[in-house]
Amino acid sequence: MEMTRDFSIETGCSPISRREWLAFVGTFPWLASGCGYMVGNAYSPQITSVNVPIFRNDTFRRGIEYQLTEAVQREIRTRTPFKLVDGDEAQTRLSGRIVEIRKDVLGETTWDDPRELQFSLMVHVTWEDLRSGEVLAREQAPLETGSTALSSQAEFAPEVGQSLATATADSTSRLAKRIVNMMETPW
Repeated sequence: MEMTRDFSIETGCSPISRREWLAFVGTFPWLASGCGYMVGNAYSPQITSVNVPIFRNDTFRRGIEYQLTEAVQREIRTRTPFKLVDGDEAQTRLSGRIVEIRKDVLGETTWDDPRELQFSLMVHVTWEDLRSGEVLAREQAPLETGSTALSSQAEFAPEVGQSLATATADSTSRLAKRIVNMMETPW
């Protein structure tokens, strides 16, 4: 009595042979690779260096431009393959301008003391290639050509020990992440 192995898989319609199954499994990664997915980081390999000068501040609240610039530089160092360099050596420049800072009351006590506040920060960011003069930002803001408008908000409650300093740090950190996300290459 001769025993033969049946390598077919029952699918409910008709059995699939082992050869057909292996052909499907072998071509599936090849087919999926054409969908625009990337393996590795999502930053352009043609760009290796970036200059991030201190952001301009068009508001009356001073000092936040240093915090935001430092947060953006920290995000670039930790999340991207780009090297931070001086202006003369850089291939690209990421410049920004703080255009609005707001502190709004979200909730009050019965005696009109602020219970919960919101800190908002809005910047315009331009990322340009210094070799060609091309603007590398993917989005265009209507206010200025090549500039992208980004904003961030953070809530804080003074009653539980949160302060404007913690809200500022939280907001600048969130905004720095969004700015570095803007530097990724589009699909």
